[in-house]
Amino acid sequence: MASARARSQRSLNVWPGYVDALATLLLAVVFLLTVFVVGQFFLSQELTGRDAVLNRLNRQIADLTDLLALERSGRRAQEEAAAGLRNTLTATEAERDRLRALADANEAAQGKSADVDAQLAAERGATLRAQNQVELLNEQIRALRRQLAALEDALAASESRDRESQARIAELGSRLNVALAQRVQELARYRSDFFGRLRQVIGSRTDVRIVGDRFVLQSEVLFAAGSAALKPEAEPELDRIAGAILDIAREIPADIPWVLRVDGHTDARPIQSAQFPSNWALSAARAIAVVQYLRTKGIPPQRLLAGAFGEFQPLDSGTSDEAYARNRRIEMKLTER
Repeated sequence: MASARARSQRSLNVWPGYVDALATLLLAVVFLLTVFVVGQFFLSQELTGRDAVLNRLNRQIADLTDLLALERSGRRAQEEAAAGLRNTLTATEAERDRLRALADANEAAQGKSADVDAQLAAERGATLRAQNQVELLNEQIRALRRQLAALEDALAASESRDRESQARIAELGSRLNVALAQRVQELARYRSDFFGRLRQVIGSRTDVRIVGDRFVLQSEVLFAAGSAALKPEAEPELDRIAGAILDIAREIPADIPWVLRVDGHTDARPIQSAQFPSNWALSAARAIAVVQYLRTKGIPPQRLLAGAFGEFQPLDSGTSDEAYARNRRIEMKLTER
């Protein structure tokens, strides 16, 4: 019983503490809720104030943006106005310079007015003198025209005489051609007589022959190989030829310009020595030697002509010794100067 009473007392003593603890906890919870509510209130107030400040700042920013746009627009307008003013200023300065130049020119013209009047008077005097000179020149031109007419008449007469002279010249030319033809025929006749007498002189010799209108002697008859000195045995042949030429020369009229042409020829084999550097030199020396000998026999030197052809006028194009011998020759031809 006593133990039951004691348990009952212990159980009754727990509840007040428990209640106190619960009350304390409840008070703490209420305090915390109160603090939270108060904090929420102040936080909402702070946020509301911040939103208001932010809205106000946004409005200010918008206002500043509008002001900046207006400022930019105003600046562009001012720049355009300034550019227009600069252009206007430039045009104004140019016009000012032009007007100043006109004013200067006007002043200079006014200053030169007296000089211009003096020059005008001088020009009038010069014009009068020029008119007088023009009259004088006109008179001279008329005189020149009269002289020109006289010269034209003289020229016409001269042309008439010239035509008559040309007709006479043509007639004289025709007569001269006829006379030359007669002379040529006469020379041809004497040439024929010359060759006839030469045929009698040479007889049947094979190393001396007549080819066309030329009298041909082989070089071996007159010269040693590679030499331009006449051989002693060549002199009788040349003496007979000179005698025939002199006989014919006495018959040829003095007004026929005949010459005896002596041409030297060699074969194609080259020669080169101190005395004869080429076949041309050898052929020329041989022709000159014959001409000089004929002169000693009484043939006038003005009737003698020496020519040289070297190896460039061959009679035979072969390369045998016989062909070379035929090409080495002295040719004589009675022809005109």
